[in-house]
Amino acid sequence: MSDRSAQPLLSYCPDLYHYQRRETREVMVGKVGIGGKNPIRVQSMITSDTRDTEASVKQVLDLAAAGCEIARITAQTRQIAENLEHIASGVRAAGCDIPLVADIHFKPDAAMEAAKWVEKVRVNPGNYVDKKKFAVREYTDEEYAAEVASIEEEFIPLVRLCIEKQRAMRIGTNHGSLSDRIMNRYGDSPLGMVESALEFARIARREGFHNFVFSMKASNPKVMIEAYRLLVAHLNALGGDWNYPIHLGVTEAGDGEDGRIKSAIGIGSLLADGIGDTVRVSLTEDAVYEIPVAQALVKPYNDGVPARFPRVEKAPAVSYDPFDYERREATVVKENDVKIGGHETVAVFTSRSKWDAVAHKLDKLGDYKPEVVLEDSAVVAVDPRDESQFDGLKDSEVVTVQDGLDLPVIPAYRLLAARLKQLGRTSPILLKDTLQPATQPGADFLPTMLKAATNIGSLLCDGIGDAVVVQGEEAPGQSLRLSYNILQAAGTRIFKTDYVACPSCGRTLFNLQTTTQEIRAATGHLKGVRIAVMGCIVNGPGEMADADFGYVGGAPGKINLYVGKTAVKFNIPQAEAVERLKDLIKEHGRWVDAPAQVAEAV
Repeated sequence: MSDRSAQPLLSYCPDLYHYQRRETREVMVGKVGIGGKNPIRVQSMITSDTRDTEASVKQVLDLAAAGCEIARITAQTRQIAENLEHIASGVRAAGCDIPLVADIHFKPDAAMEAAKWVEKVRVNPGNYVDKKKFAVREYTDEEYAAEVASIEEEFIPLVRLCIEKQRAMRIGTNHGSLSDRIMNRYGDSPLGMVESALEFARIARREGFHNFVFSMKASNPKVMIEAYRLLVAHLNALGGDWNYPIHLGVTEAGDGEDGRIKSAIGIGSLLADGIGDTVRVSLTEDAVYEIPVAQALVKPYNDGVPARFPRVEKAPAVSYDPFDYERREATVVKENDVKIGGHETVAVFTSRSKWDAVAHKLDKLGDYKPEVVLEDSAVVAVDPRDESQFDGLKDSEVVTVQDGLDLPVIPAYRLLAARLKQLGRTSPILLKDTLQPATQPGADFLPTMLKAATNIGSLLCDGIGDAVVVQGEEAPGQSLRLSYNILQAAGTRIFKTDYVACPSCGRTLFNLQTTTQEIRAATGHLKGVRIAVMGCIVNGPGEMADADFGYVGGAPGKINLYVGKTAVKFNIPQAEAVERLKDLIKEHGRWVDAPAQVAEAV
């Protein structure tokens, strides 16, 4: 995915087989430190209209009570940003000192106003000055430099105000809102995202401003992971004083289990590599529900758990390019008449006990059927640290990591893939979510789900894995559903409708939660169709580049419908919009009627 033709092969992580948190400078946001020796911070964003002081204050206080450490508020215009003064006063009057962040898009004057009242300002390099027109033209070096000069003219006053007021800043690139200048020179790529942020960082540094953090958000976990890795690699290459903290997030993750799994794949993968100093889980739900998910994701790292595992000695180079996704080459092997490896669909294994528990209702499991019983297969389990265990291993055998090893899952499978490559073997690999299988039912499902999504999802996004098995969840049905939902969220096996839904905020022009559910009810049977549900146009068209169809708030009570990132229907009354979306899907030959049982279920 990454175009690095003009870039050296960079390093983003000192040891991909052993956890070490990236060392950064500390950035102060009010009284809260990000980076340095601080724990990984949890933040979120309120959804109320910023002009509604009472509602905004209440939502900030609710977030703080739930454990949120930094709260973000949208500020669309200078006039709206003026009310941040009253929101901040109300929050402080309630005895709460949670730092407040203004979210800025398009309006430099709104940023200047917001910086007077809040502790941090988020700017999006793709639209802070640039007006995205999706123009297709070549930029000369002179034209490119002229646009960068215009950015300086608008951005330097904000930088100087932040220095004066001791404010922090987030330079937050979104995959869905890269400028035309960046798009034309670097493409819609992770490298373009990185360069977009570095343009603003260079200006800030020339002014002597260093109290900022970076982010590289995308709705596609593969793009998001690659962009953050590439950013850190570039920062490392630029020198030790480019050690700025990193804010992690997956945009438009969606809601429910799907949204939590997609967030865990993106955020959890990077945390496992030591990247990330503050996180925001973006769910299309009330913001307080984001906090337990974020807390569960950061807890192992704040508790120091990964660093306790022993270091792998004399490990070979990793087998994959961390900046460019490509599925690992593997021989096709048959297990239980299921083809595994090569370009075959990633298979779902289960245990004998779980298979027996659901055998009587296999015909009712729909898309969540188990395909291979682990104990009945010829899978070979090895300790990837012991080279002798690979003696006699055949390419025609599926291989996995032994249970019970004192290795984290991600490094264990990276080491397995590296050993196989070193030996010239192309055996397919079975991924496990944990090397410590659950033996007792009743464990809290949230951390189990997030761990499984992080471990399996991270490896799939690195191109490693030809089959999966979830061992950490004892319940048979839940473990199978989790297996398939991880494959879906990683973009590895699309077996149901895929939704990209942004979290609500003060910019949203309709009720995202109820609308998303309404669209799910109408389209949830369309396997392999990707639908984006966006509250406004800030990231909508760009983040929908991977979607087949889009439903975007265009004005209060009005909806625009998209095919890809092209708007094709405008100002549709909201009451008609879902039906018009269905008509649009039919026009493009992607509609099928729901099966009777699905129609009854919804």
